[in-house]
Amino acid sequence: MGENKRKRGRKPKTPADDNPTTAAASAAMDFQYTNPTTAAAAAATDVVSVPSSAASDLGGNQLSRRGRGRPRKIEDQAEIAISSPERRSSRHLDQNGEVPHSVAGVVSEPPLTVPRWDSVVRVVPSMDAVVKVFCVHTEPNFSLPWQRKRQYSSSSSGFIIGGRRVLTNAHSVEHHTQVKLKKRGSDTKYLATVLAIGTECDIAMLTVSDDEFWEGVSPVEFGDLPALQDAVTVVGYPIGGDTISVTSGVVSRMEILSYVHGSTELLGLQIDAAINSGNSGGPAFNDKGKCVGIAFQSLKHEDVENIGYVIPTPVIMHFIKDYEKNGAYTGFPILGVEWQKMENPDLRSSIGMSPDQKGVRIRRIEPTAPESNVLRPSDVILSFDGINIANDGTVPFRHGERIGFSYLVSQKYTGDTALVKVLRNSEILEYNIKLSTHKRLIPAHIKGRPPSYYIIAGFVFSAVSVPYLRSEYGKEYEFDAPVKLLDKHLHAMAQSVDEQAVVVSQVLVADINIGYEDIVNTQVLAFNGKPVRNLKTLASMVESCNDEYLKFNLEYDQIVVLQTKTAREATLDILATHCIPSAMSDDLKT
Repeated sequence: MGENKRKRGRKPKTPADDNPTTAAASAAMDFQYTNPTTAAAAAATDVVSVPSSAASDLGGNQLSRRGRGRPRKIEDQAEIAISSPERRSSRHLDQNGEVPHSVAGVVSEPPLTVPRWDSVVRVVPSMDAVVKVFCVHTEPNFSLPWQRKRQYSSSSSGFIIGGRRVLTNAHSVEHHTQVKLKKRGSDTKYLATVLAIGTECDIAMLTVSDDEFWEGVSPVEFGDLPALQDAVTVVGYPIGGDTISVTSGVVSRMEILSYVHGSTELLGLQIDAAINSGNSGGPAFNDKGKCVGIAFQSLKHEDVENIGYVIPTPVIMHFIKDYEKNGAYTGFPILGVEWQKMENPDLRSSIGMSPDQKGVRIRRIEPTAPESNVLRPSDVILSFDGINIANDGTVPFRHGERIGFSYLVSQKYTGDTALVKVLRNSEILEYNIKLSTHKRLIPAHIKGRPPSYYIIAGFVFSAVSVPYLRSEYGKEYEFDAPVKLLDKHLHAMAQSVDEQAVVVSQVLVADINIGYEDIVNTQVLAFNGKPVRNLKTLASMVESCNDEYLKFNLEYDQIVVLQTKTAREATLDILATHCIPSAMSDDLKT
């Protein structure tokens, strides 16, 4: 008994006390209780008197915390949170122990009371519009394109906007088979329909047909683009719990950012509020309760802390207006040129620029871009829609800020025209250019469609895309993929709208293809002497071939030769062996 007896007033040491991570989390929890923002919000709410016995239930955990001290007694809490009749009387006894006439039966000071929970909600009504998004994904299998991967579930955040619509991230509902939404404080999940997915800007729009979902919720209002150091509050349902979470910070940077999901560069906000898994799609509010962005990605690196990124309102409004204008998402247009900075004075003088002229030099022009008919390499772009471009490719943005001129292009819509002023051979020319979306030889996405494939004699032909490279070589595909494919991914330009990079992705081993088993992800250049423009063209040529042999010209001067009749007969057996339903994907049959 004596050995196990604890000294009075001491708390037994637990293993968690020795764990620095746990200790840090505990310290953070203590700090959370004394958060002045929380205290100010509580002070602003309506209050109601409650019996003294309720003090431990309502205020025991929050009001009794003193950081690293002993908790106050319950009666001490009651003194802070409650003003009961007994305590009021004891405070006002006179020297004879009697209640003075001036205060007998009268409350002489306002009672200190605890907040009523239904009034706490009214302090931040915008939070009620934040919903939890549940999605079941079934991703395509690019390595085995005739089937899909095992389904998995994810949860993220979203918020209600006007017109019975909900916004979230595109990557939150990509390859969805089912999407459900749950409102704050509700136990019901409502089936949702995906209206549009903006891959480039990582925004998706949803709706719910059930009228009950929209009852009692006010849509979120959008605010203006915030300035540096403006306070932002990110609301969502991140990992670590099931209820709503709020993190605060400030806008620390504003520039053209790389959108990882869309492989594009658009305007973005950098904030120092924590953004974790599950925060994706949640709104970022300013201090007036208006939405100024959507949380969508964070920077994970050993040298950085609390760097999160938010899609700002100009990008969000572009997505919404694009959908309303066209009935579908059409994308962000680009200028379709590669350009070079003109900061070197010798370079500027050699190209005929005067000292007061500034701009950027065109290196290459996309052959599929509309401006390829009027612009030429070595033209110097001086201005875009009347706004002068500096030698480093930036334009004035706001007071004391500059931003890449691609921001001006991204503010346009597909099909819009823009006035471009260029310098060519010391002569200034102006062109009205019609803007369109980017056509890449190796696309960043296949826009939710299943991957294309064609099989003959065990040879699986596929069209290369970024998801295909990621499936074959993992997240580090930019380091592990073949150099030839990476060069095409980074630098090659499509010569026509329908051009694709077609490869032999693998060889399903059979007697017919002996000796060819090691061919993997090698590009097909020609078939029977005719160039291969895309996968559909290749499938059509092979299916209609009446020659004795099928001859494929591959990269590095490799050739594959198969007897036509034998190859077609062997294909049926190979499909049956590998349980493949068809020798080609549905999009190649039409």
